[in-house]
Amino acid sequence: MANAKTNLKGRSVYVVDGSRTPFLKAMGPPGPFHASDLAVQAGRLLLARQPFEPGELDEVILGCVSSGPDEANIARIVALRLGCGERVPAWTVQRNCASGMQSLDCAATNIASGRSDLVLAGGTEAMSHHPLMLNEQMVAWLAGWNKARGLSTRARQLAKLRPAYFQPIIALLRGLTDPVVGLSMGQTAEELAWIYGIGREEMDAYAVQSHHRLAAARKAGHLDEIEPLYAPNGTLYLDDEGLRADTSVDKLAGLKPIFDPTVGMVTAGNSSQVTDGAALLLLASNTAVRRYKLPVLGQIADCQWAGLNPAQMGLGPVHAMAPLLQRQGLATKDIDYWEINEAFAVQVLACLKTWSDKKYCREQLGLDKPFRPIPPARLNVDGGAISLGHPVGASGARIVLHLLKVLERENGRRGIASLCIGGGQGGAMLVQRQEGK
Repeated sequence: MANAKTNLKGRSVYVVDGSRTPFLKAMGPPGPFHASDLAVQAGRLLLARQPFEPGELDEVILGCVSSGPDEANIARIVALRLGCGERVPAWTVQRNCASGMQSLDCAATNIASGRSDLVLAGGTEAMSHHPLMLNEQMVAWLAGWNKARGLSTRARQLAKLRPAYFQPIIALLRGLTDPVVGLSMGQTAEELAWIYGIGREEMDAYAVQSHHRLAAARKAGHLDEIEPLYAPNGTLYLDDEGLRADTSVDKLAGLKPIFDPTVGMVTAGNSSQVTDGAALLLLASNTAVRRYKLPVLGQIADCQWAGLNPAQMGLGPVHAMAPLLQRQGLATKDIDYWEINEAFAVQVLACLKTWSDKKYCREQLGLDKPFRPIPPARLNVDGGAISLGHPVGASGARIVLHLLKVLERENGRRGIASLCIGGGQGGAMLVQRQEGK
């Protein structure tokens, strides 16, 4: 079987290695790691086992949705903490849930064009550290208080203070709400359930499958990209915290809908988990591979971004994967394994329905005929975000790294990793293993 054509203009782009942290479930209070801490721990062991020094990297690119005020341009902070030195430039990208994949696309483009030979790229997110913010009334009151001079003026300003001003704004919830259509990401998932007739039991069954597949992968040792994570208090984290190996459809049936309490079907059990985590990959040109005698895990062949109705953002993978396959002259049967990020169970199920729906492919994608169905046994074979979590800045890098690991393990040739993106976008990346590998 021939390799896919690369749509990256210029040189080939190779993935030589990668690692990630365990994904830690947000439990309420801020977790033990900031986003930069996670990326540093994922990158430290990754770089330590390489035959080159960190300062020989050409650049560091990281995706992060909300790094916080102390981590502006978080990629630069991470690069310096990893010992890359002052001369290695670093920059941060943000494309919501696909930020980690965007960093890989940027790195691949620079390598293909000849601007870089060796790049550390990926993503990180500490969702438990997304801040609480003051509402506008409180900000205005504080501005008035700051201007007040003298006891009488301050007394008048103090009299204007109202209990409602103390109501905080949860940045995470605001960030997961689309301001254009006024819907949270969970509400867009409810819309897909209603449009495509996907029921609660079907969603819960998919969620159970995600947990069971992750449990099987862990037992079989198929998650060797995870690096140990050490907290400042000495606690050691070795595995993703979200796994519920004993879950069942009956157990999930007892959970209440969280986005539409009246008639909704999307619950915490059939949605991705809010987590902290990081995933990093080393990308290299053929020049760097030869210079340092690097092993090759796979090749990034192509990438596609697409836009669609924000109210149906969960279908983004379909809109990105379809033109990617068309450009490459590939069909469903030509892809050995697939990763579609599990933002919501219903979102993945809706993608599978529309992928092979004649009317949708004709009217929304402009195709003469639909694609053949994606085999469930080849999709998210080791579980996904429902069971292991979705640190939004890191997930795009994680699914690409794990897809390459699956291809290596199963002797597969090609794979596609894809995500839906808040705001109505989709991203997809085509990876492949070298001939003879």
